[in-house]
Amino acid sequence: MNDLVLKGGRLVDPSQGIDKVTDIAFAGGKVSAIGEGLAGKDTRDVTGKIVSPGLIDLHTHVYWGGTSLGVEAELLARTGGVTTFIDAGSAGPGNFHGFRKHVIEPSPVRILPYLNVSFPGIFAFSKTVMVGECADMRLIDPREAVRVAREHKDLVLGIKVRVGKSASADSGMMPFHIALDVAEEAGLPLMAHLDAPPPSRNEVVSLMRKGDVLTHCFRPFPNAPIAPDGKVRDEILAARARGVIFDIGHGGGSFGFGTTRGMLKAGFLPDVISSDVHVISIEGPAFDLLTTMSKFLCLGVDLPTVIKLATVNPAAAIKRPDLGTLKVGSVGEATVIDVAKGKFDYADSIGERMIGEQRLLSAGVVLAGRWWHPT
Repeated sequence: MNDLVLKGGRLVDPSQGIDKVTDIAFAGGKVSAIGEGLAGKDTRDVTGKIVSPGLIDLHTHVYWGGTSLGVEAELLARTGGVTTFIDAGSAGPGNFHGFRKHVIEPSPVRILPYLNVSFPGIFAFSKTVMVGECADMRLIDPREAVRVAREHKDLVLGIKVRVGKSASADSGMMPFHIALDVAEEAGLPLMAHLDAPPPSRNEVVSLMRKGDVLTHCFRPFPNAPIAPDGKVRDEILAARARGVIFDIGHGGGSFGFGTTRGMLKAGFLPDVISSDVHVISIEGPAFDLLTTMSKFLCLGVDLPTVIKLATVNPAAAIKRPDLGTLKVGSVGEATVIDVAKGKFDYADSIGERMIGEQRLLSAGVVLAGRWWHPT
């Protein structure tokens, strides 16, 4: 007997090319069947709703209580439908063990981290105090970063580095060079944050390798990926050809409607939609992953593609093909989504506003093959 059946929803699973109204069942913590007339101990009518694989947010900050920017993953999972949170370098070699023991291991939802190359991680990030962790080179010890990455190799996805006027100040490109060395030494990919110059977009992107992630990839000018004439910049096209992964990482200051419209018009979709949710952006304009996905839906990207960019694509980026799918036998995680119709006011990170006619809202979460929220 199945433990749970979701009946009558529109099942959208890009990993299998499925987009149809059907039932889905879960048993023993896994997806057990897809089809008509399924029965289970717990049956939920989700008619009129979307059933997608459990959403994966590739850029979050969920070291709550251990860093000033962290938010609570469990709370955000309940309100925002995310079942896998990728923490984008909140913790560094000096405090990663605390992140693992006190937050990751007890969490009811999956948290997979990048390790920050800076020893204390992102240690001073708030509305009143903002000190880039790469602004002082004394905080970067590459040997310690490699040691901790190897010690926690069962968990660490890659190395995170933040460069730009805010994050690295007068250190410029040096933190990036060290992070790239650490990533190569540890055999891991790199995730790079780039804010306002210096350094330039070209300096950073030109050094990135296949499988590395450029987050904040549709940021507004300066360091935008598109030229004023509407052409995608050469170094961006070259990076995509090499296999660099382009991740939205909306956040508080890293997503522009103008940039996004230009990139979409040029036929350049991001590889991944993510929120970069943290203690500031959770209050807007990012809010959460579903809100960021809603913006792309309102900008003309179709729903199956939007779901693909928040499920199967981030799963591929972190080399976890067992996630972001509803294939029979896969991990029993799903997000049930309402598509609300109306007039919704959206903002980007520089204050441009857009009225959209659709908004994605979480209507339920399945974890370990059982209905988890709302209870």
